[in-house]
Amino acid sequence: MNASVAIQVLPATLDDDELVRIVDEVIAYIKSTGLHCYVGPCETVIEGDDYNQLMDIVKECQLVALRAGAPKVSSYVKIEYKPEGEILSIDKKVTKHHLDD
Repeated sequence: MNASVAIQVLPATLDDDELVRIVDEVIAYIKSTGLHCYVGPCETVIEGDDYNQLMDIVKECQLVALRAGAPKVSSYVKIEYKPEGEILSIDKKVTKHHLDD
């Protein structure tokens, strides 16, 4: 895999339950793409071999949040991309920290 994207979607809501509901819809969308992902407490990481597909997913995350009822959405995105070669996978980065879970 040659690309990884970490995205934190922050819907503008006044209610924590509504915020969680909207973020859950975004996460459900990400999972529906079939790409390997890791949901953390502050961001979700998605990895794959098609940079353009990952960028399309980032774009769609905003639209999913808006369709779910967010009047406004802010997102923070981190991208790791190595066109020729492999990046460190999610599993290589975090598995050792979750062996006792």
